[in-house]
Amino acid sequence: MDERTREYLTGRFGDYYRRAELTPPPAAGEREWGHIPWTAGSGTTMIRHQSLLDLGDLGSYLAREAPRHVYFSAARYDDPGASTMDAKGWDEADLVFDLDADHLPGVDPEETAYADMLAEGKAALVNLLDFLEDDFAFDHLDVVFSGGRGYHVHVRDESVRELDSEARREIVDYVRAIDLDEDALMETRPNETGTLRDTLRAEGGWGRRVHRRILALADEIEGMDDDEALERLREFDGVGEKTAGNLLTAFRENREALEAGNMEAGGAKRLVKKLLPEVVADETSPIDEPVTTDLRRLIRLPGSLHGGTGLAVRRIPRRSVADFDPLVDAVPDRFTGREITVEAAESATVDLGGETTNISAGENTVRECVGVFLMTRGAAEKATE
Repeated sequence: MDERTREYLTGRFGDYYRRAELTPPPAAGEREWGHIPWTAGSGTTMIRHQSLLDLGDLGSYLAREAPRHVYFSAARYDDPGASTMDAKGWDEADLVFDLDADHLPGVDPEETAYADMLAEGKAALVNLLDFLEDDFAFDHLDVVFSGGRGYHVHVRDESVRELDSEARREIVDYVRAIDLDEDALMETRPNETGTLRDTLRAEGGWGRRVHRRILALADEIEGMDDDEALERLREFDGVGEKTAGNLLTAFRENREALEAGNMEAGGAKRLVKKLLPEVVADETSPIDEPVTTDLRRLIRLPGSLHGGTGLAVRRIPRRSVADFDPLVDAVPDRFTGREITVEAAESATVDLGGETTNISAGENTVRECVGVFLMTRGAAEKATE
């Protein structure tokens, strides 16, 4: 990044912060604060070990410094501005989850289009929220678009704030289905007549997810004739003609037993292990384990700008997650309404702010949000105007 580009971005980030609506975390004065400034060269410098008392008014500080990235700690400390971690006096920490495109299956950061990365990240976010709300029954969640390639979820329930790293790792392992015990999904229970039956733990957790998939398969079979249904069931490895016939009978005649989790009906127990890998692949959430287990992690400030995209780190109300479009909703208003000229290194297509912009190598006059996006990503430099 050349000097003209760096100066331009520093100035415009400062302009943004003069009017920004920032959303500091609870107990902001008990947290460590840090930022990365716009520095010359390819390296970055993290300035940290600061408290809110050191910074003064947060909005004024950010408008003055116009940093490239802004962070606060998940942890709360006795003395957050102390120069060493040991001297800070750790009290507790939020439980933080990070979903980044680098960790999503099927995403190649070098090849996958940015919009496709974000779509994959949102699908993983929906799965993660299902775990946090249904499996763990957490109440106090902040959902945040990172401004870059993913999402953050902050859990601030009092019950989790004193968990150590090992306990947090167990939560990660559960969400990612690491060392998932297949046998533990089943238990022996009496049915309505008192007869003991192998029963799927369908009330919650991974058992509930497998149960939903079995019932979805039953719904699919219901719309087929017998020949189609048998062919569909024989698609499962190890399911032959006889087993397929038994399963079809269970789906057709023992739906009530299946809904109750009775896996002995028609040999449905076989489907649990057959479907489990598919369920895990579709419904797990590939969260970044080091972020969740780190008791002193710095995380991006909602309302700040991401210095690698120029997009806002945006808090998302839970009811709005389904409709949130980061390529529209995270575009700062400050970077709309005017055009600038940039020098692009190569041709590109940018989908941003609800419009598609085709970039050619060389000089281009574009909407400012597009120009900022290209410059922060290192794909363009600021041209003279």
